[in-house]
Amino acid sequence: MHTLTLGTRTFTILRAQAQDVPQLVVLLADDVLGRERESADLAPYEQAFERIDRDENQLLIAVRDETEQIVATMQLTLLPSLSRGGATRLQIEAVRVAASTRGSGLGTALFEWAHQWGREHGAQLAQLTTDAARTDAQRFYDGLGYAPSHVGLKRPL
Repeated sequence: MHTLTLGTRTFTILRAQAQDVPQLVVLLADDVLGRERESADLAPYEQAFERIDRDENQLLIAVRDETEQIVATMQLTLLPSLSRGGATRLQIEAVRVAASTRGSGLGTALFEWAHQWGREHGAQLAQLTTDAARTDAQRFYDGLGYAPSHVGLKRPL
């Protein structure tokens, strides 16, 4: 357990538990793109959670506020690689901060925490992807020092 204190607010970072899945899905669905992509059927999310939780290279976090409500989440993955001299990468995905908490500094503090977690686990590089339509997110990531260095492609399987 880790805590972040931002002004008068305190947030607790915990490894997500199975019982957190419904609240995490609500966070994932709470934006323009998420409303279209996420589902009310929790079974696939619960199955994915089990796979993530068993994998030692994965950390799915739930961030709680003072009232114990989950107000943020992100999934951290350590990716060993042969490229870049055998560097380990920290992949950051599924980042969401509740609308009620945006603007509090939590997002920035959470990324600082994630970068430190990555360094402590041997990562030399942090990387993420964001939907091209998420221009606000892109500005946020730019402010954190992320640079658009690659073109990402996706293909349904």
